[in-house]
Amino acid sequence: MQLTIATPEKKTFEGEVDQVSLPTTTGQITVLPGHTSLVTQISPGELIAVQKGKDSHLAVGFGFAEISAKNVSVLTDLAEGAAEISEKEAEEARKRAEEALKDKERLSSEEYAAVAAALEKSLARLRVKRHHYPRTTPKAETSA
Repeated sequence: MQLTIATPEKKTFEGEVDQVSLPTTTGQITVLPGHTSLVTQISPGELIAVQKGKDSHLAVGFGFAEISAKNVSVLTDLAEGAAEISEKEAEEARKRAEEALKDKERLSSEEYAAVAAALEKSLARLRVKRHHYPRTTPKAETSA
């Protein structure tokens, strides 16, 4: 089936996939070819596309998915692969959001919702980065 993932800035992915798992507001769903038509809301989390037996993991934000028997179209405000994510920046965003939420009395409901959304997206980015990007370990020093 054809998968297209787009953000307001660019088309992040377009290609044939065997299946795709999406984080929705009601939980993770897996879409296979021949799926019933559906439009669903996407929540921050991990999108997994399986292409020729190989998994691709993306951190996604808020958005929508339109699903048909042969196509899945995802429109989201965030779509990043592990290699694209700066763990340092995502961790800093998480800390800023958590700090801002501690003082929720001074936040309007709109500000609170925006900060909570930023926290959800930074957590999704960290999850994808930490679970699916190979970490390099420093080589042990050898004495001559």
